[in-house]
Amino acid sequence: MNKVLIIDDEEKLRQLLIRVISLEGFTVLEADSLIAASKVLDKESVDVILCDVKLPDGNGVDFLKEIKSKFPTIEIILLTAYGNIPDGVQAMRNGAFDYIIKGDDNDKIIPLLNRALDKVQLAKKVEQLQKQVGEIYSFDTIIGESPLIRQSITLAKKVASTDTTVLLTGETGTGKEIFAQAIHHNSTRGNKSFVAVNCSSFSKELLESELFGHKAGAFTGAVKDKKGLFEEAHGGTIFLDEVGEMPAELQARLLRVLEAGEFIKVGDTKTLKVNVRIIAATNRDLQKEIQVGHFRSDLFYRLSVFQIVLPSLRERIKDIPALATHFTTVFAAKTNKAVPSLQKEYVMALQQYNWPGNIRELKNVIERSVILENEKELTTTTLPFNLQHPADAKTSSSFELSFVEKQHIQKVLQHTNGNKTEAARLLGIGLTTLYRKIEEYQLQ
Repeated sequence: MNKVLIIDDEEKLRQLLIRVISLEGFTVLEADSLIAASKVLDKESVDVILCDVKLPDGNGVDFLKEIKSKFPTIEIILLTAYGNIPDGVQAMRNGAFDYIIKGDDNDKIIPLLNRALDKVQLAKKVEQLQKQVGEIYSFDTIIGESPLIRQSITLAKKVASTDTTVLLTGETGTGKEIFAQAIHHNSTRGNKSFVAVNCSSFSKELLESELFGHKAGAFTGAVKDKKGLFEEAHGGTIFLDEVGEMPAELQARLLRVLEAGEFIKVGDTKTLKVNVRIIAATNRDLQKEIQVGHFRSDLFYRLSVFQIVLPSLRERIKDIPALATHFTTVFAAKTNKAVPSLQKEYVMALQQYNWPGNIRELKNVIERSVILENEKELTTTTLPFNLQHPADAKTSSSFELSFVEKQHIQKVLQHTNGNKTEAARLLGIGLTTLYRKIEEYQLQ
């Protein structure tokens, strides 16, 4: 139940307010001084406070500021026997919800309480959501105990609390955006915007407009002014994924943002200031890109103030069981299935594979397995052909007819969950022929 604390040294008025407010369904607590009120607040979770301005041991306006610093979600309505404009102004500056005169404004109290409570509930929801977001993007949610990934996490934790520009490097699918999110949400900018853009997804013109915005009429189709992502990220963080793909002309503009915190919209002449932390990521070797003239050396040195290398999945094989278990739980929930166990041979097959697509590829493989699984265990039969037969996948040419036929029969058998009669029908061959092919290709 919603709790209201009344702080007033006038016994009769306090009891009147308690009776009126209690009838509206509130739980009402009372105190006749600021010291007594502080003791109540130490023990009880209060939503709204009704506080007299003049009290025996202090001033309600000053007490208001102290309470808001300790309990920011509590709303405070100040009561005074004498209207005083300076006190009223200071009360609102200190965070009062409202400032009313006793007696004259008694009919306002219940509506005010309800509005204050609405604000409290909204603030609590926001606080809860921020807590949930913080938990989602906590460094503790990054799975892995191998030395290389722990080293990357340690570096990310250390740089998170600063405003330093970060460059995340590593192969595709190693989790660079997850690290960027964790760095942002564990920084002082964590309650501000996190804006992500993939620099390889746009042409030069579109990327320039996306990043810096444009003025109406800047180019064909620019019918109105548009905010760029740097503006959207003001006060927060912008994540530039695949920054190595950025065209040379835009690299110069990005360098200007890093050096001076300013840019000009497309088609404009006015310089805009922006306060943004930049986290960039790439799967390219930028130093090699510099040597062939594809990337600016001055931009590289600005971006790589603090570089974190994310290891490939094949460099952290011992983390695969934990990652597989996690993704199995996630996809079982999405498909409304009980969480299956992982067959020993299944895990061994995962650990023997090279994983060119890294964690992203592992995630896709687990999703496929969970969808195909009909029992209580993920088995090797639910794996793609190249994971079931890694030696065959390495030695056979994908252009050989036998290789293509073998893969196709395997896919059809997986589709029919091992029903050979149905598989033969779908393949348009006799059941005897199918058995011969299965034996020839050692499919079972």
